[in-house]
Amino acid sequence: MFEVYIHIPFCIRRCGYCDFNTYTSPDMGGGASRSNYATMAIAEMRLVKRWQYEHGIVESAASTVFFGGGTPTILPADDLARMLHAVEQLWGLEPGAEITTEANPDTVDEDYVAALADAGFTRISFGMQSAVPRVLRTLDRTHTPANVEAGVRAANKAGIRSSVDLIYGTPGESLGDWRYSVKTAVDLGANHISAYALTLEPTTKMGRMVRSGRLPKPDDDDEANKYEIAEDLFSAAGLQWYEVSNWARPGYESQHNLGYWRNVDWAGIGPGAHSHYNRASASRLTGLVQSDDHDATNNEPQTLSAGVRAWDIKHPRVWGESISSGTVPWQGQEAITAKENLEELIMLGLRLHEGLDLNRIDRAMREPDGDNAIGSVHANYSNMDNIASADSVTLSTANNHNDFALRRTRIAKLADDGLLTIHGNRVVPTLRGRLLNDYLIEQFFDMVGL
Repeated sequence: MFEVYIHIPFCIRRCGYCDFNTYTSPDMGGGASRSNYATMAIAEMRLVKRWQYEHGIVESAASTVFFGGGTPTILPADDLARMLHAVEQLWGLEPGAEITTEANPDTVDEDYVAALADAGFTRISFGMQSAVPRVLRTLDRTHTPANVEAGVRAANKAGIRSSVDLIYGTPGESLGDWRYSVKTAVDLGANHISAYALTLEPTTKMGRMVRSGRLPKPDDDDEANKYEIAEDLFSAAGLQWYEVSNWARPGYESQHNLGYWRNVDWAGIGPGAHSHYNRASASRLTGLVQSDDHDATNNEPQTLSAGVRAWDIKHPRVWGESISSGTVPWQGQEAITAKENLEELIMLGLRLHEGLDLNRIDRAMREPDGDNAIGSVHANYSNMDNIASADSVTLSTANNHNDFALRRTRIAKLADDGLLTIHGNRVVPTLRGRLLNDYLIEQFFDMVGL
């Protein structure tokens, strides 16, 4: 499975809580302007495609394409269509591929959405955040609740699926405010809703206001209460959680985001975008491999053997200059070690309704470069449904990470504590386990010796 993420770094105004790689200037220099951005992004796609070839990466057709930001819909719809067409030309698109763009509700109208539908887009994710005008003002959002309703209505008319994003924990937001926002999102008829706890970085406008005492600090208990309200109201409306922060009607899950959580390959295009490949040359990570760097004996593309993650240069001007020089605009890249892969499998799997595959974890524990830190005893978790009571083994000795019986018992203890349920070879976090997800992850890290 292969995905493409395209980052659009431009915004009309920077929201007070936002720590993303976004810019309000329409021209950042180096060819990275709003008017020329599609051309530069397509040029990067060609460089990335060449890099994949030179490193033996043969991807299947893209199953999803996601335009994020920033505000992708600050660009003309024709520019988004051009970039999507370039993805199709370079990598191909699977039949029925999911094509999504994020949208600020006040940057689209019926004509814009219709143009996206004509270009092949299948999904729009609207940044609703709240249905309470006072809360939107605190977040520095430029749209109104009426903009969101009009956007969803336009998407429905064009035959495009719609999703809305909510944020809970905004300073000054009451439980009643949050309940109203959740009910409003449900009443819009959206088949997919994301709800994220507000995260404040100290360098943002809102972070500085909280630090100076001008705004109250978000409260963990308040956010937990709001998460439970969301779970209750979404479930009652027929939306099921499929990831800790995402709910959907069956069949309406975001396939692009599921790809991230399942650790598939993806190419990130645009300033600050990240890429991930499950096979890459760990020996070549000291620098980018240029187009003339082939195997000297047979002039064939390199064969890759390890995972790699890479990230684009963040500043659009420097990013654009790199592309113009014919170089993949990566700020850095690194091999993904077996230990890091195991960490990611646990962190991502414990966020999903489909759960963490314990047999997959066992296989990852036996990766060659993890023997010093990770237990390597083979364990078959196929009979976890019949697991013994957690009380049957003394947990004080559970720091022996090579002992499958003790790991199994610790998992049973987490189930007894109401943090997860066991389904064959998978464990799935409960509502309590979702609220205490960081603790749950820490317990699994400790079990495997991380």
